[in-house]
Amino acid sequence: MKNLWREKVVKGERTVGFFLSNGDASTAELAGLSQMDYIIIDTEHGPFDVETVATMVRSMELHHSTTLVRVKDSNRNSILKMLDVGAKGLIIPQVHTVEQVREIVSYGKYYPLGDRGFAHGRGSWYGQADHAKLGMTGYMEVCNRECLLIPQCETLGALEHIEEIAAMEGVDGIFIGPFDLSIAMGIPGQFDQPAFREALARIRNACQKAGKFCMIYCPSVEAAQARVKEGFLHPTVSTSYGYFLNALNQAAAEVLG
Repeated sequence: MKNLWREKVVKGERTVGFFLSNGDASTAELAGLSQMDYIIIDTEHGPFDVETVATMVRSMELHHSTTLVRVKDSNRNSILKMLDVGAKGLIIPQVHTVEQVREIVSYGKYYPLGDRGFAHGRGSWYGQADHAKLGMTGYMEVCNRECLLIPQCETLGALEHIEEIAAMEGVDGIFIGPFDLSIAMGIPGQFDQPAFREALARIRNACQKAGKFCMIYCPSVEAAQARVKEGFLHPTVSTSYGYFLNALNQAAAEVLG
């Protein structure tokens, strides 16, 4: 098992992805055919359940796409099942405490980093994938390296403890949710406020110091370009329904003049 997006991150390359928030396996396959480096299936705000995600992951794997999943919460079942169906990484929302992150690592990483329940699900081709034939120790080592755990920083609790969270063994990177973070700070949508810009810099610096990657959601291409200039190398740009609606409106405008 290889996480192709992780390889780019380790090499220091810039990458881009988006949220897949609607659709089905066919939509996922189309996303997998795109030039996006990673696709995040959104089960926090999207309608998907575990079985649907499994078919979507399978469709993306046809084209060697890196599929991440934003889980609905940080509970054990939410983390375990998405890894078992083949997600190459999980983005975990609503992180408030250091102890919560320790639990996330416990649920999502195998021994010796955590206590993830051992099973050969579809993510290991039901035990037939190459890494599943390395014995228990080899299999767990590969999964711990290639299956990423990415807590979101979108709460005051996460921000206040971001240095400790980013440095924690088992945490592979941090995902910034700027909208909820600005709300938590009492300045909804005021992204140019000095306090907000200082918060983003603090998160980015904490990740750099810990040797971890930092992702950030951007509502538009223009916003992503600005974030890249600020040093955020892995923007997540918009959502599938946003792209779909914009493409329809653009086509209508061009035809109707």
